[in-house]
Amino acid sequence: MLVPLAKLSCLAYQCFHALKIKKNYLPLCATRWSSTSTVPRITTHYTIYPRDKDKRWEGVNMERFAEEADVVIVGAGPAGLSAAVRLKQLAVAHEKDIRVCLVEKAAQIGAHTLSGACLDPGAFKELFPDWKEKGAPLNTPVTEDRFGILTEKYRIPVPILPGLPMNNHGNYIVRLGHLVSWMGEQAEALGVEVYPGYAAAEVLFHDDGSVKGIATNDVGIQKDGAPKATFERGLELHAKVTIFAEGCHGHLAKQLYKKFDLRANCEPQTYGIGLKELWVIDEKNWKPGRVDHTVGWPLDRHTYGGSFLYHLNEGEPLVALGLVVGLDYQNPYLSPFREFQRWKHHPSIRPTLEGGKRIAYGARALNEGGFQSIPKLTFPGGLLIGCSPGFMNVPKIKGTHTAMKSGILAAESIFNQLTSENLQSKTIGLHVTEYEDNLKNSWVWKELYSVRNIRPSCHGVLGVYGGMIYTGIFYWILRGMEPWTLKHKGSDFERLKPAKDCTPIEYPKPDGQISFDLLSSVALSGTNHEHDQPAHLTLRDDSIPVNRNLSIYDGPEQRFCPAGVYWGSWNLSPVNERMTVNKGGLRGCVELKHSVSSTLDSETTQLNTAVPPFIMYM
Repeated sequence: MLVPLAKLSCLAYQCFHALKIKKNYLPLCATRWSSTSTVPRITTHYTIYPRDKDKRWEGVNMERFAEEADVVIVGAGPAGLSAAVRLKQLAVAHEKDIRVCLVEKAAQIGAHTLSGACLDPGAFKELFPDWKEKGAPLNTPVTEDRFGILTEKYRIPVPILPGLPMNNHGNYIVRLGHLVSWMGEQAEALGVEVYPGYAAAEVLFHDDGSVKGIATNDVGIQKDGAPKATFERGLELHAKVTIFAEGCHGHLAKQLYKKFDLRANCEPQTYGIGLKELWVIDEKNWKPGRVDHTVGWPLDRHTYGGSFLYHLNEGEPLVALGLVVGLDYQNPYLSPFREFQRWKHHPSIRPTLEGGKRIAYGARALNEGGFQSIPKLTFPGGLLIGCSPGFMNVPKIKGTHTAMKSGILAAESIFNQLTSENLQSKTIGLHVTEYEDNLKNSWVWKELYSVRNIRPSCHGVLGVYGGMIYTGIFYWILRGMEPWTLKHKGSDFERLKPAKDCTPIEYPKPDGQISFDLLSSVALSGTNHEHDQPAHLTLRDDSIPVNRNLSIYDGPEQRFCPAGVYWGSWNLSPVNERMTVNKGGLRGCVELKHSVSSTLDSETTQLNTAVPPFIMYM
């Protein structure tokens, strides 16, 4: 959140000023900062400065209340809710008593779900065969499917042949926040204990190393890390099996990757940032059921990405539109937000929006690694589902259906083990290896395998257009059965070039009608932050932002964050794929470059749980 300059610390003011210095003076700035003997302390988080060594915490009661359950689920998105619903469906069908607890950081189920999705309904219909009778909010079947390549002034139509990933026949355009809210109602009706407003902050372990459960976040902490009079410890939830459904780049999943070495046999995950808006448009421009996708302008051929524009039928002329940018981009001057605003002025897009009104804005991260980047999914006491490990079908731009199916398969595997009369476990926390086997035998695995080479094929000389050619030849003809698997080009941050090797990008000023500034956009995101609340970002090394990010890459934080948080409040983070993320923070900002296309090779930033994520509820 931007703050008045007068309220910034001296350190923040110096950085704010440094960001305006001409490019050829940046090395001098870095030299001046690095020459100081000590770096001013910015970070206050207890993971950097432990509470047991902080006198302000002496005498504070740190005891936590604990609850026992059979299954605990972290995250009430499509995957987590599918697992919860399926577990209870099986319990009812087999007359078993299974306690299922689900924690969700949003104050309401669905409130942290970025909406405007085109849903493949296969897994949803499997979970809710009577969805029509129950009134599920699937109101807009796809009636028209269009794809095109944009140049600066023209749109070149591209036919969507049957069988290609972009074919949306039989799909639905949905407001995913509403759909998730409806699924939450179904889960509660089945007896799932839902705890909204509780962010999972810590993974708990048994003495034998297996997962014991999770602890929710502490509340009542000052901005400087000291306890308030209202301080309360989080709640512990223990379970035989804990399901992690945090979504893209979850901070608990990252801890588990390290502890159990889950990424030992897969490639690094790659990411994209998706920026979205919801508009009420002039009814004469409204085409309910139309799905429109494009590639090309305003991005160059070496920047992976594309746009979407969906016409919803929700009782008023609504459209959801957005731009996805791969975070392996090379130019540190690129701003995904400004590229999105510029895209809306294209001659094929602007007419749809003219006379309309923007009513919501948000951003979120996407897993784009696909098949090659899927980690090991099970470990003693727990497992990963949904976008946490990354089941998105990248060329299809869909991951909700695969996330839901993974939740269904996880629930069935867990239920079989919990109710087995011959249950034997080497650890206290159950290791449900059956889940990964079942997933690999499902259509999810086959679907992801068939499109595994499309995203990596965009790294050639022709960039995105080479990927389109590859798709047309090898996917459409061979359906992904080619006897090779292409590799990604490494982590996203390794692709970013130093600022001295790149040309700054001049973006047009927003007109306030079609395109908008960042501050007015964030005002539509539903993001809130109390003044005396801990920053959602915590630096592991306070010297990195200026000595490295600013001096070498000209401070890309000020451009890649779709909420303007990093540089505005002097919570500059090092751009590093291996940051630690807690899903309670600004999703659009942190998940954006927690996948980050940039440079560092050591862990330096983490995200706290206190701040609601940067999303929009549609």
